[in-house]
Amino acid sequence: MRTVRIRTGSAIRLVVVFLVVLCLLYTVVFPSGFSSETKEAKKAKKHAKHHSAEDKNKEYPDFGGVKGSEPKDPLDIDRKVLPDRHESELEFPHIGGNEVDFNEKRNAPEVVKKSGRKPETMKTWDGRTVTLVGRGIDEEVPEPFYRSDGKPGNWEDRPHVDESGHDGPGEHGAAVHTLPEEEEQVKEIIKTFGFNLVNSDKISMDRLPKDLRDKECINIDYPEKLPMVSVVVVFHNEGWGPLVRTFHSVVNRTPPELLGEIVIIDDGSVIKDKPHLGDPLEEYIKRWDGKVKLYRNARREGLIRARSIGAQHAIFEVLVFLDAHCEAGYNWLPPLIAPIARNDRISTVPLIDSIDGQRYTFSGQAGGDHNGRAQGGWEWNFLWKRYPLPKKEAEKLSHGTEMYPSPAMAGGLFAINREHFNNVGMYDPGLEIWGGEQYEISYKLWMCGGGVYFVPCSRVGHVYRLEGWGGNPPPEYVPSNPSFRNYRRVIEVWWDDWTKYFYWNRPELQKLPYGDISEQVKFRHDHCPYNFTWMMEEIAYGITDMYDAPNELLAWGEIRGKGSNICVDSMGHKDNDGPAEAWYCHKQGGNQLFRIHAGGFIAQNLQCIYPASDNSKMNIHQCEKVNSPSNAWKFNLDTDGTFQYKGKCLTRPKDKDKPVGPLTIEDCRPGDEYQLWEVNEEAVL
Repeated sequence: MRTVRIRTGSAIRLVVVFLVVLCLLYTVVFPSGFSSETKEAKKAKKHAKHHSAEDKNKEYPDFGGVKGSEPKDPLDIDRKVLPDRHESELEFPHIGGNEVDFNEKRNAPEVVKKSGRKPETMKTWDGRTVTLVGRGIDEEVPEPFYRSDGKPGNWEDRPHVDESGHDGPGEHGAAVHTLPEEEEQVKEIIKTFGFNLVNSDKISMDRLPKDLRDKECINIDYPEKLPMVSVVVVFHNEGWGPLVRTFHSVVNRTPPELLGEIVIIDDGSVIKDKPHLGDPLEEYIKRWDGKVKLYRNARREGLIRARSIGAQHAIFEVLVFLDAHCEAGYNWLPPLIAPIARNDRISTVPLIDSIDGQRYTFSGQAGGDHNGRAQGGWEWNFLWKRYPLPKKEAEKLSHGTEMYPSPAMAGGLFAINREHFNNVGMYDPGLEIWGGEQYEISYKLWMCGGGVYFVPCSRVGHVYRLEGWGGNPPPEYVPSNPSFRNYRRVIEVWWDDWTKYFYWNRPELQKLPYGDISEQVKFRHDHCPYNFTWMMEEIAYGITDMYDAPNELLAWGEIRGKGSNICVDSMGHKDNDGPAEAWYCHKQGGNQLFRIHAGGFIAQNLQCIYPASDNSKMNIHQCEKVNSPSNAWKFNLDTDGTFQYKGKCLTRPKDKDKPVGPLTIEDCRPGDEYQLWEVNEEAVL
């Protein structure tokens, strides 16, 4: 038998190799080891690791290659020496702004390091493979921790708010009243600015808001290491008080280690008419030592494009968009940005409290469930709607204050990872001024692997414009009806076969040009795995529960007396506050634009017309209140040209000297010219 001899040195080397291989296998198979710790104990350890604010050896994230032992104001670092860390996953859209060439942002400094994770792919509904943008969930970032010891959360008193001395007008949202001698002045100011600026001037810029949060919000810990933010505020011809109070509230109630900058974009304000927005504003913001930065567009770009311009001026990891008349609430920011630190594909939205533009009081918005939770969405005219959080979604939550999904955001106030906002193309550059952008960004996030979430513990007050405001008409270079054009761009990119429901409600918009959408369609094709049916069935199912999809459209336009110049006119009335009547046709649509639907109803917007019980007039009601098979009209436009209701015919006034007035329901008389109608399918936009 042959004897095999192994030298001692070789044997040791073999043993070492064997042990190394064994250790590697162990770490792969048992990444957490044979720990006897319970799941709860591990969670507590993870919480302690991320949430301890008292760890003196705590490390802080690098900024521009500079490592510090305590938070530093990044504005103190010369931006010119920051390393180039920005590598966009997609081409930046080139938007026609005047302040910045967005293509230059490819070489802009990046404040945070990018993850080395490979791009994630997904199968689409039709079997293709697409590449998702963004990094997705980072399991190393903990979720909010609900304290059971009754102690305030780790960010609750950061920064500390000294409430002493806050006893002036409007403090804690107390009502501010207009004096009789001020009323005429206030009316004129409201026409120009939409707010009572006389009362605003009585309130301290540093006033404390009313705290409308659930008490549970006070006892929540959020990750100790959170990203820094760029707050972006766009204004155009804004009044002084609400604008500047926005900046004060953000600075006063945001932890300084999280507030990187406030980027304010003057979107073409007319300084000669609004001189307070010129030199006085530039001087005023100097008090914040460069933290608040003002950029001015050479022309008015509109709210949508101006926000994208603001995003491209920003340099910090998370963007927080606010309207120019807001007041941040207590501990508003950590709850808002913690979910984005964990998942960069989502956008978060604070609960928006209503600030009355006359008295400057705070109130929560209506339309929610018993906990005040509401989702945001749309009805089939594409109008913004709030409705209670569906029971199915509420049952998924362990706490009434947890963030929850919403099909859409209102659009004015939200947070999003800056790089992800860039990578999804920001807002569609073809959208003009405002309108529809809130849906476009919401669809883009949901259908491309992310989402939109409302955060109940983040509250921001918003001053709403008052009746009597003259508004800001779009600039001359913008085509007419920009919001309607925007709607068409959005639904043509995202709604798939569901577009028919929009056009059945807004048939007059089918011929309205909306420009080239090829880039938006390509982005969706390459990066978005979900279709609109998924969106409606999995995310926005509450909309179809609340608003029935419209029936098929049979005809639309003016309902004109045959051979006459008399049309059915709603007279501007709404929901039983007055009848529809016969009036001279004006060919301008509006009150004379109606839709004839299968199922037997005559509609204008969300309202339908039906006879009064005595048939003496045509009442106007919300369609959902009155539409039923027993209430259906019969349309015989292709035969005898009549509108029949329960066997009787719609009749216009017979007086040739006064052919306008109440519409009635009378016995049908074959060939009676006052009972014959035609629908022309024409509208002027």
